[in-house]
Amino acid sequence: MNILQINSSARSSGSQSTELANAIVASLLARQPDAAVSVRDLARNPHPVLDEAALTALMTPEDARSPEQAARVALDDALIAEVQAADVLVLGVPMYNFSVTGLLKNWIDAICRARVTFRYTENGPEGLLTGKKVYVALTRGGVHRDSASDTQVPFLKTVLGFLGMHDVEFIYAEGMAMPDAPDSLARARSDIDAVLA
Repeated sequence: MNILQINSSARSSGSQSTELANAIVASLLARQPDAAVSVRDLARNPHPVLDEAALTALMTPEDARSPEQAARVALDDALIAEVQAADVLVLGVPMYNFSVTGLLKNWIDAICRARVTFRYTENGPEGLLTGKKVYVALTRGGVHRDSASDTQVPFLKTVLGFLGMHDVEFIYAEGMAMPDAPDSLARARSDIDAVLA
């Protein structure tokens, strides 16, 4: 089993979402010790934004790209290859201003590529990243679960499903800025055990 952990906090240390993602991976390894783990920390190694230069590079035929364009596309290729090789994805996802971090959005933009990770058919779009299990560790300062202010879960369900990843488990640590924040983390850890049982 190949596990890919994506840490999307802007903090490379002291991140609660990374702490929960680490706990999920540790639980997976306890059940399958021979699993291989790859970690991409987007704070330590941020992916560039999808800008005009990147779009131009992606839309230029491979054999006509400049060295700079080829290098830019290769950055996205590396992220796509990591996801393609993974059997399990573990995402550490804090809430920033009611959404995912810009770091995570850049990663998502990089792995969404027509005819590689999805395609359009006569019956509509088809995701090509199938057969994967996804765990998402969500940390929020307030309480948003199942409310209109939770834009993260619908977005992630949509984009992951669009790419073919429908088996997604969300683990919540909410109210982290409230007085009972330590209990929120403890409850999330209990949820990890329950989900992986």
